[in-house]
Amino acid sequence: MEESEAAAKTETVDSKDVKDSSETLTNDATGEVSSKSGSVCKTSEETEAKYMRLKLFDKVMQKSLERFIQHASFNRFASTFRPLYKKNPQRMESIHKQFIEELQGAIKDDINRLIEEGQLEFKLNELDKLEKTTKNNPNPVWRPSGIPEQDFCSFLMPYYQKQEAYLRLELKKIQAENAALAQRVQTGRESITQTEHHISTAVEEWKASVTEFERMASSLCPADVFD
Repeated sequence: MEESEAAAKTETVDSKDVKDSSETLTNDATGEVSSKSGSVCKTSEETEAKYMRLKLFDKVMQKSLERFIQHASFNRFASTFRPLYKKNPQRMESIHKQFIEELQGAIKDDINRLIEEGQLEFKLNELDKLEKTTKNNPNPVWRPSGIPEQDFCSFLMPYYQKQEAYLRLELKKIQAENAALAQRVQTGRESITQTEHHISTAVEEWKASVTEFERMASSLCPADVFD
């Protein structure tokens, strides 16, 4: 009896341990799943926000395409080619169906080509960034006044003011360079004047020395001695 009771207690303890471990594993798994689902939801929300404008553009294009296709209905198509429709209505219906399919495909291809060439996805993302920036900017944004001349001037005046400031700065630089060049020219002229003065002084001294030499020579050797 005692052995059977001990075995029963051991089985009870083991079953409790197994139950606790299974509950722990279940809680851990639930936590991991909830964290993963939260991250997935966050990622999906970011992706949806990122491509919201592109989806809206696709929706608008799809609605426009549907309205355009409605104008090319089978009744209008058959009324345009009534003699052929009277001869073979089934054939005309097949031709119209093929025409609609090819027309839709061509329009969609052109739209996709325009999206790729115009980098529409990148520009829509840039528009989202600008929208977020303007939300954080307390200053009011520009709005047209209703007067084209005033709006045109308000748009061009900042550009012209920047150009004027740039030209003034360049003018100051050119004036400073011209002043430096003029100073260098003046210094060169003064140097040339001094050089000319030194040369003329040296020539005068040389002439004076030659005259003095001739006078001394004439005094030492009179002309009548050689006669």
